[in-house]
Amino acid sequence: MEVKTKHKLGRKRLSEDLTTEIRNYIIDKGLKPGDALLTEQQMVERFGVSRPVVREATKALDFLGIIRSAPRRGMILDSFDFDRVSEYFGFHFALSDYPKDELLKSRIALETGALYYTMEAMREKPELFDYLMECVEIADTEEDIEAWIEHDIAFHRALVEVSNIGPLGSFCDLIHVFFHEFHDKTAQGHFVSGKEQHEQIVHALRDGHVDEAVRILRFHLSWYEDDEEPGVSS
Repeated sequence: MEVKTKHKLGRKRLSEDLTTEIRNYIIDKGLKPGDALLTEQQMVERFGVSRPVVREATKALDFLGIIRSAPRRGMILDSFDFDRVSEYFGFHFALSDYPKDELLKSRIALETGALYYTMEAMREKPELFDYLMECVEIADTEEDIEAWIEHDIAFHRALVEVSNIGPLGSFCDLIHVFFHEFHDKTAQGHFVSGKEQHEQIVHALRDGHVDEAVRILRFHLSWYEDDEEPGVSS
């Protein structure tokens, strides 16, 4: 049993290495969706691995929608759907034991980095201002702390997602994990002050003042820094 387990672990590592080799091959050859990939036999010969390793690696890539089998053509690159892959990012954030200061820095980088593009999206679609303000105002209808936190999460996700940058929005699960890890700290916050700052951020973006929006958001998130006590939430 122990030998079989070691064998399976070894094959798993080989299949993970092979997926890296396949990725590099795709990049080096400049392959695009619809292009044929190497056959199973070609992979065995090119990368020096067994057929079971090739099948395990290609099965994983097929599951993620990166490749697919086509009649009489073998394996070809699929039209990559980032949204499909991003569904699994949340598991990574949820299961990884990142230090809290790294979570905070990551959240700051994610949200402040999105603000310029959120402002541009609002300029193109003025109705996004109303949508974001609805996300701000809806918190007034809730009285319990857990409901406030849920609306807090929803607002900050929306702030990134309306940037209309798919890959960036796919990291929003980081925000949800952040609130889970900092739940007690968030629950101690002054939600009314936090809501006012949400509103200030949205107005600054509507008026084209992205630097001001970034300043407010950074101050807003400084609540979670040990050496700061601005007295606001999230």
